[in-house]
Amino acid sequence: MKLATLRDGTRDGRLVVVSNDLTRCTDATRIAPSLQAALDEWDRIAPDLAALGRSVETGSVPVERFHERSAMAPLPRAYQWLDGSAYLNHVELVRKARGAEMPQSFYTDPLMYQGMSDGFLGARDALTGHEDWGIDFEGEVAVITGDVPMGCSQADALRHIRLVVLINDVSLRNLIPAELGKGFGFVQSKPACAVSPVAVTPEALGDAWTDGKLSGPLLCDLNGEPFGRADAGQEMSFHFGELIAHAAKTRSLSAGTIIGSGTVSNKLNGGPGKPVAQGGAGYSCIAEMRMIEQIADGKAATPFLSDGDIVRIEMKDDEGHSIFGAIEQVVEAESSED
Repeated sequence: MKLATLRDGTRDGRLVVVSNDLTRCTDATRIAPSLQAALDEWDRIAPDLAALGRSVETGSVPVERFHERSAMAPLPRAYQWLDGSAYLNHVELVRKARGAEMPQSFYTDPLMYQGMSDGFLGARDALTGHEDWGIDFEGEVAVITGDVPMGCSQADALRHIRLVVLINDVSLRNLIPAELGKGFGFVQSKPACAVSPVAVTPEALGDAWTDGKLSGPLLCDLNGEPFGRADAGQEMSFHFGELIAHAAKTRSLSAGTIIGSGTVSNKLNGGPGKPVAQGGAGYSCIAEMRMIEQIADGKAATPFLSDGDIVRIEMKDDEGHSIFGAIEQVVEAESSED
């Protein structure tokens, strides 16, 4: 089952069920007025939504054309947004770029921060900021949970996953060192994230979803050129069951909590990886590319995002069809001269 939220002038939008090929959708508000309402009573409501999805496929209900640009984030505002760092290659590289050591505990205990959840960007919303802030994209996978009890085990946590999405977890790299130097976490350096147009149930992902991991290349393009092709199922040190259980150790999680994987990142033959143009899997953020340049050449050459740049993040199935739709954002940035 695939779900989306269309703009209708309200904060929470209009819930629709989307066809598997992302071309058509039908109104679902008679079943649930919003995705959050559906998540609140998922066990009762999900079967009706699934039946409606089957009707979309058979053409037995009225449908409208699904336009990704008309979609808000599937869950435009969430009770919690908790982002992990499950791909340790990314953590190692980014910390090295800041001159920070990699604590041994990071290899056994997930790193996680709590970010802005009261307003997620739609997949076509502009990416705004000041160029001096070092605007960067981060391609991630995320799950949306049902109610998760405190102390939930890793195995049980997997059963509380309702939907899977893609995320652009925007980072303002030049603000991070000073902010983290205060010893109290991210605030200004982590603005609103963008979410894929469509949220997908784990069951609808088929073999691509296994043991709490989504397999397949995460396609990250910058200005129409391949930037990252890292496989989300490879080198994910902590699966989503582990991430959810970590978040729920001392608190319950409300239905509608979003848990992120952190930036998808692959090694190459034990090393940090190569750019796509050099036959590697590339990178799901600019910071990794800059770190590789720094290691190889002694300095970073690739700039962070600037006004007019276009970031696209997507994942396709084995037949080349988009699974979640594409996050495609134009950067609207103020330069240092403004």
